[in-house]
Amino acid sequence: MKKFIDFDKNEKVFFDNFYLDDEKLVIKIPLSAVEENPKEDLKIEHFNLAKYVYLTAY
Repeated sequence: MKKFIDFDKNEKVFFDNFYLDDEKLVIKIPLSAVEENPKEDLKIEHFNLAKYVYLTAY
């Protein structure tokens, strides 16, 4: 699993991302949802990490 942060310019939201290498899935949690109810804003998407630019890995 890899973790990284990205910015969705359409929604104007920063996301904390957990990338599952084998499944090529990403779980995206808006950073603003940490204090609120994150279940409502949680996204799970197919994702190819090599095709995108992200802000930072950690």
